[in-house]
Amino acid sequence: MPGPLKVLVVGSGAREHALVKACRRSPLVRETLAAPGNGGIAAEAQCFPVKADDVRGLVKLAQEQKVDFVIVGPEVPLCLGLVDTLGHAGIAAFGPNRVAANLEGNKAFTKEFLLRHKIPTAYGETFDTVEAAVLYLAKKSAPIVVKASGLAAGKGVTVAATRAEAEAAVRASIDEQAFGASGEEVLIEDYMPGEEASMMLLVSGEKYVVLPASQDHKRVGDGDTGPNTGGMGAYAPAAIVDAPMLDRVEREIIRPTLAALAKENIEYRGVLYIGLMLTPEGPKVVEFNVRFGDPECQVLLPLLETDPLQLLWDCAHGALDPAAARVRADFAATVVLAAPGYPTQPRAGDVITLPDPARLPAGADILHAGTKRREDGALVTSGGRVLSVTATAATLRAALDAAYAACALIQFDGCHYRRDIGARQLQREK
Repeated sequence: MPGPLKVLVVGSGAREHALVKACRRSPLVRETLAAPGNGGIAAEAQCFPVKADDVRGLVKLAQEQKVDFVIVGPEVPLCLGLVDTLGHAGIAAFGPNRVAANLEGNKAFTKEFLLRHKIPTAYGETFDTVEAAVLYLAKKSAPIVVKASGLAAGKGVTVAATRAEAEAAVRASIDEQAFGASGEEVLIEDYMPGEEASMMLLVSGEKYVVLPASQDHKRVGDGDTGPNTGGMGAYAPAAIVDAPMLDRVEREIIRPTLAALAKENIEYRGVLYIGLMLTPEGPKVVEFNVRFGDPECQVLLPLLETDPLQLLWDCAHGALDPAAARVRADFAATVVLAAPGYPTQPRAGDVITLPDPARLPAGADILHAGTKRREDGALVTSGGRVLSVTATAATLRAALDAAYAACALIQFDGCHYRRDIGARQLQREK
């Protein structure tokens, strides 16, 4: 590694705020930049108004600012080939290349990959016409899952309780363009019963580091009610992925996946996020993502004892040493504070009142997502997921208590958040 790094973090959410904080804590980093950033990131890093999907603009920015290392947060720039373009310009970047990013960007590609290599997953087929999809559904039983094949910000999935609901989801995606071009092709797959868990790996070829298993909470309301969101909270480690289950996941999913990528000459460097369904038959792949999850990133980075920047740099350069990674024996939890109307029609422009940092409970931190500064200096909401309140502690209960105590100190009109993050694990602990 060269001398202290000048790092650019790409993105504008709480995940990117967590990455910025990790950069600021690292002795390997001398300066942190962000593009486009948000109202909270701007207080900790110089922000530039370049959108995350502006590949040409980001490369130009990195060149002008003489950036040593770029950390790509969101999936869209990865799927657009930002890492490839930076590499051609001689700039090191963390994240998979465009071909590898198809594991998230194209669900049809991923399903065919999984089935081809006999990696445990639900059977599924893809369709680009309503007529063909409806004929297929006529031969299937409900519940059944309909997914937009392209990127849909976590909102392109329908778990249909009836065939009629599945047909409606197909029509909404293909005919009504509910997800734009991302939904012109749909994946219809068999329903998998079980409990979900998220497994994130730092991958460099066939070398990998397993980060603590986590559980995201996708539904907007307590008790997993209401529409799907980008994620309303998470915690780690998730006890449902115990040592025997982790061993099985590594044996049946992780190692076969990395070997299959190598066999197909797909060089993977970055985060591989495996969405798992723990079914009665064993663990199966729900989906792959090619970046840190949001909100999972917010609970995973604080649990790393090893400097995350060292791991990300080594990952990007093919020098990852799995034996060097250390994880704290603590718990972390994050609670997402959302704007009124989220996830369907979030309102923006409400003034946010934050507590003095000295009033925050021990171990708690506030990460910004949908925030910006007005010209008069006021902090206001600018997106659906506004803040991600994270806490670490020796137990999950203590981490949740600290996070919720911090949530109670934050005010903006219409603020809502789930009160049951981690409830399943707390119930199991009883």
